[in-house]
Amino acid sequence: MFLNHTITAFSSGIASLIAPLPLLATVDSENSPIVLSGVLLSLVVIYLASKLGAEVARNLDFPPVLGELVAGVIVGVSALHLIVFPEAGLSASNSGIMTVLQSINHLSPAALTSVFESQSEVISVLAELGVIILLFEIGLESDLRQLKAVGIQATVVACVGVAVPFIAGTAGLMIIFHTAAIPAIFAGAALTATSIGITSKVLSELGRLQSKEGQIIVGAAVIDDVLGIIVLAVVASLAKTGEIDVVNVIYLIVGATAFLLGSILLGSIFNKIFTAAVETLKTRGNIVIPAFIFAFFMAFLGNAIHLEAILGAFAAGLVLDESDARNELDELVKPIADLFVPIFFVTVGARADLGVLNPTVPENRAGLLIAVFLIVVAILGKLVTGWAVFGQPGINRWAIGVGMIPRGEVGLVFAAIGSASGVLDKPLEVSIIIMVILTTFVAPPFLRIAFGDTIEPPASGEPSSDKTAISG
Repeated sequence: MFLNHTITAFSSGIASLIAPLPLLATVDSENSPIVLSGVLLSLVVIYLASKLGAEVARNLDFPPVLGELVAGVIVGVSALHLIVFPEAGLSASNSGIMTVLQSINHLSPAALTSVFESQSEVISVLAELGVIILLFEIGLESDLRQLKAVGIQATVVACVGVAVPFIAGTAGLMIIFHTAAIPAIFAGAALTATSIGITSKVLSELGRLQSKEGQIIVGAAVIDDVLGIIVLAVVASLAKTGEIDVVNVIYLIVGATAFLLGSILLGSIFNKIFTAAVETLKTRGNIVIPAFIFAFFMAFLGNAIHLEAILGAFAAGLVLDESDARNELDELVKPIADLFVPIFFVTVGARADLGVLNPTVPENRAGLLIAVFLIVVAILGKLVTGWAVFGQPGINRWAIGVGMIPRGEVGLVFAAIGSASGVLDKPLEVSIIIMVILTTFVAPPFLRIAFGDTIEPPASGEPSSDKTAISG
């Protein structure tokens, strides 16, 4: 069945995009309307939670994406049990949505279980589409011309910011906490991310986006995204086999790098085809539909060559960012991302069982120690990047280090894929999510402190924060 194949693939990374069968094919036709009711009610809960959470976070001067994540925690397994998933070991009786459907339809236990599983699979597929669209949007937000301008300084900062937390996190988990190799590598990989959306938004608000420090931070964050996606492609693919094969690792690194660089180098050809399609088509959607055809095809291609669909989507975004229709495409993608990406963030929060960090339960205390360890490595591993800058006397090294700290949406992608693949146990999964939340929360106020007084942004010549900040 399509859904079974889809969820199986998702549990090993990002699922295949090839599937002609309807999403409700796994249930009896008489129950399909009930599954649809469950999906619609789930979407109502998800959208309400995401919007309320985002608004609260914005009013508190935090990134809206964190509000969506926390809202997901509230409606999920940790609190209200409205959005829950069977892979967490829960049954239909644990779902508030299923309780409502049962009171309306009076289903048998077997039918209710079938509806619950199918409804959860549909939401998982929608969340999967959300993360693919998110990475496509991140690619569109990553300006290759800006990356080239900052040059070697940003590259050094990015490499240090990836290598130090990855090595320290992976080695620490294996040596101190005796974590198995692949879960430790996954957690170490999650520590490598830097959120360009959150960082660039704060820099813009401080009027520091065009400063030397700001350019290095944003450029390094862009390179971090590229390196992070390659690392994610490698570790997610490793999770499929359950073992570390050196030859396979080399193939994945070379393959991911060649795929990404090849896509960029061939970007002019892709852009000519895209521009020709946009000029030829006269009906509504003449820009956004060709863009998503390209994005989904690249995602399929990345998946087909045993990398990851998200790598293809990210490459597609980088390529189309150079097109003549870039600015219009940015605006057209935003409402689509607004529709699908919150499903991803809310479901990430909903899957996180914060109960495993309850210190009153003895077996949870190891998870708390892991969370503290990851947070320390996450902060120190990025702070050191400021001292990787050379040949720049008087530069604010603290600001550069602090600006690299927030993990944001990219860190959540790592956590979600590691969780769905079954590689991460609950304590480690929740520890990663707490690390992402804390680093993203603390970075904006500390970045303000590191820079000191706010400078009024110039009236013109500064990139819009809407361009660089990912909508949450």
